Amino acid sequence: MLWRSALIIDPVASEDRRHDFSDTFTVIDPAAPALRVGDLSAQRGDGVFESLGVVDGHVQEIEPHLARLAHSARLCDLPTPHLEQWRAAIERVAAEAGPGENVIKLILSRGIEHGPAPTAWITLAEAPDSARARTEGVRVATLDRGYASDVPERAPWLLLGAKTLSYAVNMAAIREAKSRGADDALFVTSDGFVLEAPTASVVLRLDGRFVTPTPSAGILHGTTQRSLFAFLERRGFGTDYATVPAEDLVRADAAWLLSSVRLAAPISAVDGRERAVDRTLTDEINAYLLAPRG
Repeated sequence: MLWRSALIIDPVASEDRRHDFSDTFTVIDPAAPALRVGDLSAQRGDGVFESLGVVDGHVQEIEPHLARLAHSARLCDLPTPHLEQWRAAIERVAAEAGPGENVIKLILSRGIEHGPAPTAWITLAEAPDSARARTEGVRVATLDRGYASDVPERAPWLLLGAKTLSYAVNMAAIREAKSRGADDALFVTSDGFVLEAPTASVVLRLDGRFVTPTPSAGILHGTTQRSLFAFLERRGFGTDYATVPAEDLVRADAAWLLSSVRLAAPISAVDGRERAVDRTLTDEINAYLLAPRG
């Protein structure tokens, strides 16, 4: 990955009324050490983050990502981010993006244990090449997430709706999927309902409607999925949030994984069972997702 820019952010209180945040940013070498060894982001994965796609210098869906950053911070009892400060930081690093596809990451950590303030930083890097996934699709393996569909309501301390830095389980799931000959994992509940992929939302086309698992199931409410639903609705398609049985992965006549950087990757196989890919619609979706949004 080619790193292009990085800033350390000195977080200000959410009620701060200033308009110029330039003195709260410190430019750093993105390839050089920057974190203190006691930072809880590294010690415990105690923090939240967002990844924003950047296409030809345009940052996609800034407001939905900032709203989700604030939502994740609230779930984790982190200080409320000053969103205008984060907007300014995004604008600052986006100026270094140039042509092509890049990715901006926003990171808010609890900081040093018992320290006075959280740690925050933002990075800009070249996005990985997703052309093959967008055209040929991805093969997924379904993996039991280890909890039933009612757990998010019963156990909010599991932070299942927050985008936290604790991604060890997600990365282990992808490695397990690859060991099974797949490209990616797709989590299902122990009682048989579809959730999400480790780094993506899932959308199915069922009986002429486009369906995604309801966010109340303890999954991230995908920014790219929401943008896709708006696009589909403008074209006259029906969309829905629903409880999705795992067998619908096979019954659906098309399905996609959606994320801010990879965009729309059609699912070409589920647990080794081949499935049809709607290449025409996928190309249309990705053309829309690559156009300036938000």
